[in-house]
Amino acid sequence: MLTTLRRQTGTGLRLLLVFTVLCGIVYPLAIWAVAHLPGLSSSAEGSIVGGTAGSSLIGIDPVAADPAADPYFHTRPSASSEGVLGPADTTTSGGSNKGGFDDELLDQVQQRRALIAQRDGVDPATVPADAVTASASGLDPDISPAYAAQQVARVARVTGLPVATVRSLVSDATEGRVLGFLGEPAVNVTELNLAVRDARG
Repeated sequence: MLTTLRRQTGTGLRLLLVFTVLCGIVYPLAIWAVAHLPGLSSSAEGSIVGGTAGSSLIGIDPVAADPAADPYFHTRPSASSEGVLGPADTTTSGGSNKGGFDDELLDQVQQRRALIAQRDGVDPATVPADAVTASASGLDPDISPAYAAQQVARVARVTGLPVATVRSLVSDATEGRVLGFLGEPAVNVTELNLAVRDARG
């Protein structure tokens, strides 16, 4: 009986050692190596942009020190924000779970439309839908090219950059449809605001 117990204990300890090495050392190192292959390393490290300015995967709506002189491009609104326009609470991700017939949601959309139209100096009827509706995550970094184009004149006026330069920056930050036919073209606001900052010197 003691011989059997010693044999089983030895087998168990050997298995523990083998699986500790495999699961605790070999597997994590293999995953780390795959994540750092060319083309994957940026995503593995959080897609950091602008040094430590943020991630290209997370849209953080900037808040201007002076709302009357707002130099930033803005993301979509977030359901996690206290006000109708933000800023978002980046520790919380999720939608509002409100449907198209919810009176509170419809009221928020109308408030957003009026505030955005006033901020950008445009007719409320021309404000794009993505400017007034939150994404599913509430932290979407992308906006439509139409919403970006609406903000060009304000950003150019406040930053002092030529309108043509700001339009060029928007064009550079615009990504086409995935594989040429999936989804819609999108402008990454995080990367665009960093480009505007760099262009201002």
